[in-house]
Amino acid sequence: MNKKIRKEDALQYHAKGRPGKIQVVPTKEYNTQRDLSLAYSPGVAEPCLEIADNVENAYLYTAKGNLVAVISNGTAVLGLGDIGPEASKPVMEGKGLLFKIYADIDVFDIELNTKDVDEFVRTVKILEPTFGGVNLEDIKAPECFEIEERLKKELNIPVMHDDQHGTAIISAAAMLNALVIVKKNIEDIRIVVSGAGASAVSCTKLYLSLGATPGNIAMFDTKGHIHNGRTDLNAMKKQFATDVAYDSLEDAMVGADLFLGLSAANIVSKDMVRSMAKDPIVLAMANPNPEIPYPDAIEAREDVIMATGRSDYPNQVNNVLGFPYIFRGALDVRATEINEAMKLAAVHALADLASKPVPDIVNLAYGETNIVFGRNYIIPKPVDPRLLTTVAPAVAKAAIETGVARKVITDWEAYEQELSSRLGRNEQLSRVILNKAKLSPKRVVFADAENLQVLKAAQQVRDEGIATPILLGNKEMILHLIDESKLDLKDVKIIDPRAEENSEIIEAYSAKLFDKRKRKGMTPLEAKRAIYYRSYFGSMMVENGDADAFISGLTRTYPDTIRPALHVIGKQDHVNKVAGMYILLTPRGPLFFSDTTVNLDPSVNDIVEIAELTARTVERFNIQPRLALVTYSNYGSARGVDAEKMSEAAAILKKRNPDMIVEGEMQAHLAFNTELLKQHHPFSDLVDGGANTLIFPNLSASNIAYNLLKEAANLETIGPILLGLKKPVHVLQLGSSVREIVNMVAIAVVEAQLKQ
Repeated sequence: MNKKIRKEDALQYHAKGRPGKIQVVPTKEYNTQRDLSLAYSPGVAEPCLEIADNVENAYLYTAKGNLVAVISNGTAVLGLGDIGPEASKPVMEGKGLLFKIYADIDVFDIELNTKDVDEFVRTVKILEPTFGGVNLEDIKAPECFEIEERLKKELNIPVMHDDQHGTAIISAAAMLNALVIVKKNIEDIRIVVSGAGASAVSCTKLYLSLGATPGNIAMFDTKGHIHNGRTDLNAMKKQFATDVAYDSLEDAMVGADLFLGLSAANIVSKDMVRSMAKDPIVLAMANPNPEIPYPDAIEAREDVIMATGRSDYPNQVNNVLGFPYIFRGALDVRATEINEAMKLAAVHALADLASKPVPDIVNLAYGETNIVFGRNYIIPKPVDPRLLTTVAPAVAKAAIETGVARKVITDWEAYEQELSSRLGRNEQLSRVILNKAKLSPKRVVFADAENLQVLKAAQQVRDEGIATPILLGNKEMILHLIDESKLDLKDVKIIDPRAEENSEIIEAYSAKLFDKRKRKGMTPLEAKRAIYYRSYFGSMMVENGDADAFISGLTRTYPDTIRPALHVIGKQDHVNKVAGMYILLTPRGPLFFSDTTVNLDPSVNDIVEIAELTARTVERFNIQPRLALVTYSNYGSARGVDAEKMSEAAAILKKRNPDMIVEGEMQAHLAFNTELLKQHHPFSDLVDGGANTLIFPNLSASNIAYNLLKEAANLETIGPILLGLKKPVHVLQLGSSVREIVNMVAIAVVEAQLKQ
């Protein structure tokens, strides 16, 4: 991706809080003495004895069945080369993070201080009792081939070198779909391969397994074409040598149907692409820049189908489409290996998935209305929630069918439901919002630009292409902070409302404010005084079209920021009450809380309006709102003002919105415990899925609830999102982190896109 990542940001990300990116978390109770006696001595003896009787019981009583070792010696790290085992650890931790977030697989990363193949193999072999699988990573060729081959033979758990097979599996799926589109058969096409390292060799071998003809493949290493006339070929390269000898890559490209690049940037020209056969397929996957830039290939040939390793162009060949789900399927049937059939099953599952209708959540993530199978979509997107339930079962079935599974799955529907429950229903909402914002960045005014957190957020949204920041505040102080913190913001627009140079703007804005508020008791002098305050000035910038959204409140009280927005911008037509909504990103998916910031003690009608505003906002994220009006009572079980208010509001909502999923009044835990609902209140609209949106009886309850959850459960939040204004103005909570500010900016940008 062509994003600017600042060194300081990358280092701070890895060092902040608990250093590194992963940790070990207990999965059983441990608070009482009995808990500890069960977890350790004397209770731990019982599972030990069971495993001693039958080692397969380790999968029943320990974490082995969901634990993968990510192992490297740091000899071929990303694009960094041989940087050593310690320096490779951040990458291995990152791999562990991807395993967890995409497939709920736990990881221990292991960095070995050896380049000796025998020592490497022996070390991994004696670790076998600990793990359910081994992911080899960033080991240089040719040693990586021997290490993987020996470990596959000597271990009784699945082993895969992702650098080899991950790219092979994903690119093979892309190739199969591209061939369908251009109506060519794999056995007939001529393939040119640039690169003879681990990935290139594995890709080519997999293409042969899929039916490619050996004599139709021309592979190039750094010394040129690999042919039978060369005397410097090792055993690995000899298997790809051909009788035909090409003088150059350019020569081989003439009339070729497919180019596979896993070598170096910019070695393929437009003319070379033009020389290829009709409907050429170009898989240019050099990292970080491909063998030919995507725009150049598209310009050279209108009929080209192009894939790269980059996410900023169509058809990204991304290993995360493969390894989490391949290991998930292998672990779930306790496979003894990852064999060729399992890899081919993953290839076909990925290829088939791309040909199916795309879920709305994926369209929303990429700002599209209808992503469809074709030249610009030949492999699934990494955010596709169906990957886990598509690829893992395909791999598991192949393991069972080829006899390498020690556990047989018979109820595949139940297995898919189990997979779905592993990752909840979050579906990476924050990523969806950020991606949508980047499609059409807007001008966002930051009221509190003398705050370092705000400046860091402004830097990030600018670097990420989310928004164009405009900074309000004392220019000298802001520039000092920028310089002191080594931020790249000196060319960003900075406005000090109190500076003499802005006197004409002050006059114009104050005149407009007076015109809006003259029949509300405001005098011209009061209007001018008010405009000097950034909350009024920033709101007027948005109202006047000088900016698209306004972010404030980090160092100010909430009412002081909302009041100017109401005075200047005003409420949407037919809206009587604005409200504040928080999004909490939880393991069970996003939860929407409202009203969390504005209305102290809303009436029944206020509750109804807040619920309807919130539901419409949830729908904008392509999520069906499932509302629970929560209080201390369940369907009349207790009397009181709040219980009666929520009960009456729920009845009105059901009458006004017959299709709305809404229940109340009810206690908060019941909104999520569907078993209790089925047992005691089977009539409830929430029986089949629980709630994702909570409406509270008053500000005290809602504010306490989201703050407790946020801190006690360490949840990421987005908000507060101000609902009901004509234009996007959002108020940050005191102490908001850079990440929270960035999320709020993305929300404001998406809202501005919709309002335009």
